Amino acid sequence: MNDLGIHLDILLIYFFYGLGFFTMGLVMLLEASRSPALANANLLIPLAGFGLLHGIHEWLEIYLLQLVWLGWEIPSWLSYFRLTLLVISFLLLLIYGLKTGQSNSSNNFRARMLVLIVLGIYTVFILINALLVLMKGSILPFPFVDGLVRYLLAVPAAGFAFLNLRDEAKSFRSQDRLDLSKSINMAAVGFCIYGITQLFVPFMEMVPARWINSEAFLSMAGFPIQLIRAVMALVIMIGMLKAVTLVEKERQTQLVQAQEARMEALESIQKELTERENLRRELLRHIVRAQEDERSRIARELHDETSQVLSAFSLDLATLRKISARREDITLLVDRLLDLGKQMSQGIYRMVHDLRPAQLDDLGLASALRYLTERENCPPGFHASFEVKGRERRLDQIIETVLFRVAQEALSNTFRHSKVNNAQMRLLFEEDKIILWIEDHGIGFNPADNFSPPRGWGLAGMQERVDSVDGELAIWSSPGEGTTIEVTIPF
Repeated sequence: MNDLGIHLDILLIYFFYGLGFFTMGLVMLLEASRSPALANANLLIPLAGFGLLHGIHEWLEIYLLQLVWLGWEIPSWLSYFRLTLLVISFLLLLIYGLKTGQSNSSNNFRARMLVLIVLGIYTVFILINALLVLMKGSILPFPFVDGLVRYLLAVPAAGFAFLNLRDEAKSFRSQDRLDLSKSINMAAVGFCIYGITQLFVPFMEMVPARWINSEAFLSMAGFPIQLIRAVMALVIMIGMLKAVTLVEKERQTQLVQAQEARMEALESIQKELTERENLRRELLRHIVRAQEDERSRIARELHDETSQVLSAFSLDLATLRKISARREDITLLVDRLLDLGKQMSQGIYRMVHDLRPAQLDDLGLASALRYLTERENCPPGFHASFEVKGRERRLDQIIETVLFRVAQEALSNTFRHSKVNNAQMRLLFEEDKIILWIEDHGIGFNPADNFSPPRGWGLAGMQERVDSVDGELAIWSSPGEGTTIEVTIPF
């Protein structure tokens, strides 16, 4: 029962030993697959490979130990496989240490040179003793190679990892990232102690394994050296996991800050666009007012000057007709001139009305639209009906002008393009808005088609005028289904 307890303790030690490094490897692999902030992805991948392979190696040791305890023979290929995992894992750790050392070569140059000199002396010492043992020829190959791997790969690799992580911790401390520096320092201390434990290899007739070995440590400490290695594996795993967690928090903070900066930029752009839109609408209002003022001026000039001249011309012609009543040829000519004068007067009257109908200024929008749809003011053969709903009242002058011009343009488009001779128009007064509908049952069109100017000047003009008073223009139409135009303007 006692042996079983000892075996269970050893199995648990190896399990957590492997779990610590395997978890650390997974964490480093995940960090390397993102935008790593701990180190370059090329540096983290060897460290991740070491953790994964070394964790698998320790779990394989659990299986091999059980074979030994059961008295079964371990297949040679399995021993080679275990040894290969051990060599590759420590080689990856050494690659990590050397690569990281190259990237940090400017930091603590003297200290690094001193460490390299000590490691060089240590390596020569181990190689000489290994050569002496080989010359004697009385050593088991697998324990001997296992010991050399730990002496020549594990110890230097863990040492380099310790130095590089210490440099990283100092770098983070200089950036006032103290928590991250503490986490990296924790992992660095774990690698340092872990590297020292690799000196305690199984006993063999070789210096220093003759005195410094795992059996001697067990007899002195009362527990196997693997327990310290397992604890250090967990320390390294916790340190690196905390470092990655802190880096992820920093990454999230930076992401939030970037999003906030982006939102501020978008708000600034939106504000600028709103200001430009307001400026555009003010400019449109100004243009509409300027256009209507100019139309009014021209209409007044036509009415006050040209119409008066035509009236005087007609009076003079009438006088001339009385004087020349006995001359038939002159009478016919004068009658013709009188008729032409009448036509010119009617044409000027219509032009004055189109430019700026007096009803719009004097009587309001509803009267102006009603006048617009009267038969004598419509094109020959075209009929438009008009209906008013709600409490009729006067509106802001520019709103009345916009609605009148939209109705004028819509009826003109209906007459020219719909291929029908009638249209319906309705004006709805509500408490907070006014709505104008113009509808026909003509051939219709597809509003999704390209009606950009110069092809669609009429539609573009209607849209611009409605926009100038913060209104909405909606057009519903489809081929063969007629067209409905709706204008909604808030008061």
